[in-house]
Amino acid sequence: MDNLFDVIVVGSGPAGLTAAIYTSRADLKTKVVAGSKWGGQLMLTTMVENYPGFPDGVMGPELMERMRKQAERFGTVFADKDVTTVETGEKFSVNMGGEKVEGRSLLIATGALTRWIGVPGEEKLIGRGVSTCAPCDAAFFKGRKVAVVGGGDAAMEEALVLTKFAEEITIIHRRDEFKASKIMQDRVLNHLKISVMWNTEVVEVLGESKVEGVRLKSQIPNPKSQTNKNFQNPKKISETASEMVWEMQVDGVFVAIGHAPASELFKGKAETDEKGFILRGKNETYRTMTNIPGVFVAGDVHDGVYKQAVTAAGYGCEAALEIEKWLEEKAVTG
Repeated sequence: MDNLFDVIVVGSGPAGLTAAIYTSRADLKTKVVAGSKWGGQLMLTTMVENYPGFPDGVMGPELMERMRKQAERFGTVFADKDVTTVETGEKFSVNMGGEKVEGRSLLIATGALTRWIGVPGEEKLIGRGVSTCAPCDAAFFKGRKVAVVGGGDAAMEEALVLTKFAEEITIIHRRDEFKASKIMQDRVLNHLKISVMWNTEVVEVLGESKVEGVRLKSQIPNPKSQTNKNFQNPKKISETASEMVWEMQVDGVFVAIGHAPASELFKGKAETDEKGFILRGKNETYRTMTNIPGVFVAGDVHDGVYKQAVTAAGYGCEAALEIEKWLEEKAVTG
């Protein structure tokens, strides 16, 4: 059957593509349902400096293109379509609109999705000044003032990309220190275009047809932010002894506060933890298998700790080797 595969991989980030390289190379008929926007989070990044084998770094999309070509070289078949439903049973069915494929095994490698702030005005202005991808949208803000929300490496990278275009970048962080790696912090804190608003939260994105500003809630006193010129003469909305609500004019808001596991497709099927990360089962032989026999998991959809491209690739390798072994055992035992 043309639509029956040994392995169906749902997802096309480092975990899914690494797994496909291994399973295809093992002569297992492999289908990657990659999604209409394939490649995972690395397609939205610029320079990746910490992936082994690239001493000068590599652009995220280039790295994913190379992985895909490597998988295709060994015979992996790709469908750049979005999954609508997944059915589990004796065989596993993946539906992509009007098309359906079946597999003897299934790998969940759907990765993670952007986590939004969840404040008024944000959803309405997505694509009209609210963004999660500086490499995609920075050029639209040439000579403008923008805000970056977050405190991890992703927020640092967003801010640094924006310095090539924006006139002024303000990082808004709810704590008084970043979670980002020291090297990324140093780059941001030493950049003349970037300032930081510490102990501050976005409570609303302002604007009707486009972003015009943000409403903020800042702790006071807030000595670490006193050097930020926007904080020195704020447009106050309200003030108490411990906090101030005020407004700052910006033309864009870049949200970089993390990601949530893309596990919704498998809700009610594969077991998850309270945050939605898909759990590996308790099979001592097949550690990457979920609670469903024949369904395996790899990458950020199950990893809430490391969340790195290299660890996702490692999980993909691990799952692929176990899938190969499981299919061999199933063939022998019937």
